[in-house]
Amino acid sequence: MPITPLTDAELLERASRVRLLLMDVDGVLTDGKINFAPDHTGGMAETKAFDAQDGIALRWLTWYNIKTGVISGRDSAATVERARQVSMTYVFQGHIEKIPILEQIMKDSGLTGEQIAYIGDDLTDVVIMRRVGLTATPANGRREVREIAHLVTERPGGSGAVREFIELILRGHGVWDEILKKYEVIP
Repeated sequence: MPITPLTDAELLERASRVRLLLMDVDGVLTDGKINFAPDHTGGMAETKAFDAQDGIALRWLTWYNIKTGVISGRDSAATVERARQVSMTYVFQGHIEKIPILEQIMKDSGLTGEQIAYIGDDLTDVVIMRRVGLTATPANGRREVREIAHLVTERPGGSGAVREFIELILRGHGVWDEILKKYEVIP
């Protein structure tokens, strides 16, 4: 069932409470394509492409003590490396059933659902989206997910969708202008 859209003020108010951003991987941090190439042993290696703008935005969150993490249905060494590069706190892979992982993260972090944001693109993400305070889906998320997300990004997964969501969170925390000033975008 579709949710009632939030006003900009309501989105910012919810964003102001966020202390943890959780994400799906394939279709959110990546475009959802899974590539295989021969490795040096004659086996197959998986590769994924991650967006650089998403990456810098994930680093910005660490400046403001907003933790990040992923819950993915697939295991991937590329995901582990990307999580290391952007200082993620939580990395859970191989979990199609995501509610127990969310509950474990909430217990570990001491956070409530309203303090958690989540961005996902497929049906397995809906169960988490119904339990957290702020949700998003990339422009190319499944219709069922777009109908219940608080925000549908303009960008597709793997092409800056996470960055858009993070910018909303940083605006909600009142620090977006601080970042713009740091990079001399605004004087």
